[in-house]
Amino acid sequence: MEHNAFQQYKEQSINTMTPNELLLLLYDELVKHLLRCELALDKEEYDQLEASADRSMDIIQYLDDTLDRQYAISHDLHRLYDYFSYQLGRVKIGRNREVLHEIKPMIMDLRESFRAAEKNCAEAAPE
Repeated sequence: MEHNAFQQYKEQSINTMTPNELLLLLYDELVKHLLRCELALDKEEYDQLEASADRSMDIIQYLDDTLDRQYAISHDLHRLYDYFSYQLGRVKIGRNREVLHEIKPMIMDLRESFRAAEKNCAEAAPE
């Protein structure tokens, strides 16, 4: 019963988020799964590595699917998301730590850029 109430609370929270808040939540989840990939590689827990890499790729695919293609930056983001997915496949299949260390800071920088943009928009919004 408690689990059902918590699940309803989570769904309600997500349904009331602004698009910017949802975007940041997705990036936070993506970074969390990348950290899990890293830990799984350290512990040689390859089932966890594959699950975390798959979840990361699902999030990236969702981010790509929801791009508004009318903006030029969407084309660049699409190319980045495609690159990240390809590289995560390499991490998953080859258990490649170097590739993970290459893309993780890029994704974290992108998350921080969106966070800064959201903050700037919130400050510029009329009250």
